[in-house]
Order: sequence, then structure tokens, then C-alpha cells
Amino acid sequence: MTKEIDRYAVFGNPVKHSKSPQIHTLFAAQTRQPIVYTAQQVAIGDFDNAVADFINNNGKGLNITVPFKEDAWQRANQRSERAQRAGAVNTLMLLDDGSLYGDTTDGVGLVRDLTSNHNITIKDKNVLLIGAGGAVRGVLEAILQQQPAALLIANRTKNKAVQLAEDFSDLGNVRGCGLDEIDNAHFDIVINGTSASLQDKLPPLPATIFKDGSCSYDMMYAAQATPFMQWSADNGAALVLDGLGMLVEQAAESFYIWRGVKPDTAPVIKHIRDLLLKKR
Repeated sequence: MTKEIDRYAVFGNPVKHSKSPQIHTLFAAQTRQPIVYTAQQVAIGDFDNAVADFINNNGKGLNITVPFKEDAWQRANQRSERAQRAGAVNTLMLLDDGSLYGDTTDGVGLVRDLTSNHNITIKDKNVLLIGAGGAVRGVLEAILQQQPAALLIANRTKNKAVQLAEDFSDLGNVRGCGLDEIDNAHFDIVINGTSASLQDKLPPLPATIFKDGSCSYDMMYAAQATPFMQWSADNGAALVLDGLGMLVEQAAESFYIWRGVKPDTAPVIKHIRDLLLKKR
């Protein structure tokens, strides 16, 4: 009797835009892991049922995207320390005893893209993180573990940024403020953790925030430069990056959690980038 193939998927709503099936299929081919990976749109309110159905059909692991990361956190029977603190889970793994282990790989993905793929040092740098939603909360611990000199979280709603900074204050020098309070500060690394780029919008920022040799990073990605990337290039950022590398690196961490094998991300990042450029 042939062994049923292990199944993995990304759950979201909407999910048809997801690059995860392409990324994980490339990882599987590269590492010779016999898996099937698909994208599944899940109805709002039906997350737990969808997870149960998936597991009953030889599902072994899931990636979770918006709006279900908090649902996944609640559904997980065990959580990693980083997922516990983030309050969100983007990776679920079925354990041998039938329980679900939850983890979050976004922070690892961002830091690896910056440090390994682009040789950017975060240690002792002044970092600005724009936004105070789930995307930002999910990467704070990983950034602070790199020991920046200071990390400022700036958000339209000041109170959310201040609260978020307090939640992570034990990990390093972090504080929160309103977007209108950045004023004359200058930063080595500026990270846009808002979804403004998806609406072709730009967070209101002073044009003087970039130090000489600074890096601008948009967690979003597109075939062309996002409005934030274009604005950064026009206002003095030396290196301007999008979040495609973060996407592939967080996927690689999920793949490693599931399969115990670390894929080579560089050719996959190039492949997905080439596909994006062809669609322009």
C-alpha cells in the first residue's frame, strides 16, 4: 500500500494572490521532499472547521495569512515563545499526538532578508518601524534580538504604538510615538509595516528621516516600486528594498519547522521576482 502524500496549505481570505504554493513547491523540488502544497480560501468564522477537515485529509501543516493569524494562535495547543508574545500564528504543524503546534516566522523572515540577503547590520543602529498592527507586532521580537541602539515605533494612532513598545520593552530600547511626532529624528533603517502600499498610499512622514547610507524596507512587495519605496529613493535612502525576500525567508522557516530541511532561498527569491517582472 502506497503512503498517502503529506499535504500542506495556506489558509486566508482572500488567498488567490498568494505566492506560497509556488514558493513551497520550489522548496519541495529543491530538497526532494514529497509534499503537496495548495492555497485554500476559508470563510470568515469557519477557521476551526477548515483546519479539522484539512487534518482529516492528511494535512500536516498550514501557513496562515490574514485574517486568521489570531484564530490560529487560539487554535494551537502549543505555541513557540515568539508566537506566544506576538499573539499571532502564521505556521501550524500537526504533532504525532494529534495536537497542533503554532509558531510565527515573519520576524525571522524579515531579519534574515536584511542581514543575510542584503548584509545589513541591525545591531547598534537606529531603527524606525512604521505601523502598530499585527505585521509590526510579529517582527518586533526578532528585530530587538538583533540589539539595535534604539527602535522607534511610529503609528497614526499614538496610543497603539506606545502600548506595543511597552509590551516589548523588556527586550531592548524601544518606544512608541505618533507619526506626527517623528520631527527631526534620523534613522539608519526605516521599515514600513503598514499596508498603505497595497492601496497605493503613503504614510505621512517627514522627508528628512534618512541618515546617510540608510536602508528603507517596505514589508509589502509588487512588480514595481511601491509608493513608499519610490518616496524613500526620492528622499535620500541609499538602499531601498521590498518584502519579497521576507516572504520567501519566512516560508523557508515554516518549511524547516515542518520538514526539518532548510531550503536555499536565493534561487526561489529570484524565480518569484522574475515571475513578477514578467507580469508587468
